[in-house]
Amino acid sequence: MPQTATAVVEDPPGAGVEQSPGSEFAPLLRTVRAQGLLDRRHDWYARAITVNALALAAVVTGVALIGNSWWALLLAPLLAVFSARTAFIGHDAGHAQITGDKTVGRVIGLIHGNLLLGLSYSWWNNKHNRHHANPNHIDKDPDVVADVLVFTGEQAEVRVGFRRWLTRNQAWLFFPLTLLEGVALKVHGFQDLRRQPPRERVVEALLLVTHVVAYATLLLTSMSLGKAVVFAALHQALFGLHLGMAFAPNHKGMQMPDPDGERWGHLRRQVLTSRNVRGAALTDWFLGGLNYQIEHHLFPSMPRPHLRLAQPLVRAHCRELGIPYAETGLVDSYRQALRHMHEVGEPLRTEQPRRSQGASESRGSQG
Repeated sequence: MPQTATAVVEDPPGAGVEQSPGSEFAPLLRTVRAQGLLDRRHDWYARAITVNALALAAVVTGVALIGNSWWALLLAPLLAVFSARTAFIGHDAGHAQITGDKTVGRVIGLIHGNLLLGLSYSWWNNKHNRHHANPNHIDKDPDVVADVLVFTGEQAEVRVGFRRWLTRNQAWLFFPLTLLEGVALKVHGFQDLRRQPPRERVVEALLLVTHVVAYATLLLTSMSLGKAVVFAALHQALFGLHLGMAFAPNHKGMQMPDPDGERWGHLRRQVLTSRNVRGAALTDWFLGGLNYQIEHHLFPSMPRPHLRLAQPLVRAHCRELGIPYAETGLVDSYRQALRHMHEVGEPLRTEQPRRSQGASESRGSQG
């Protein structure tokens, strides 16, 4: 279906999206606005932030009170869960879901990202904004740039050495690799300080260092060095795994725009590259609302509790236009994502037997 040229405005990541009156997205946007689904939910976020802060404080208090005992390790998984909740709040702040005041939103993001997690709010926003503008675009989306994992056959075929081995086995290695994600996010944040303007760099760096010092102080004053290292390793690994489980289903294995092909409008660009995950309140909580990935990408500034309310409207609009709307269960979403990574690495897994067979035939002919 031919599309009218549209303009997408996302500033900051999560700001409202404006469309030309003739776009496929415009009627849906008008309906969503008319139902008040873009109105912010200060009360909901105030409760969420308060409950999360109390939960974090309870876990930290528990670590201090239990002290130098292996029983303290039981709190590491709880801390990982509430660290993920903290990350989801920072994510929503970056999308202007919590407040339209940029200064207040940045303060919330800095507290939940830099101070509480040791993750750079500025780095995350910069990266995430580019992802939202062009999801799954091989040249523009930083989330599908060839790095530890690759997502296309073209990326896979140029891998060499250890990275080639990683690509061959990336489907099996995906979840084990997410155990390192929590630490990797912190490292990326510190590395990004060089990019930031001086004033922003000072604030971000001060909060990042404060987090590291406070985290180390809590553990080292509560338990022995060995137990502290084990606690930190368990906490960070489970935190990374939780985030990986939340982000893995969203786009992996979905359509990837052809850089040289027809430019999709906002509706198709966001819907065709995204996958929703079915579930009830527990799924919404565990995935931080990211299970409504299609609605979130169409309306980045929509408050988290409104995403499920917008879903029937979006699904019906896509059905009317004949646009596929991808939705599946949680387990199947992982299966689809892993299957895509498995297929990308398939040519590298089959090349070794062929090379060995070719070498044997060559030796036979020489004999």
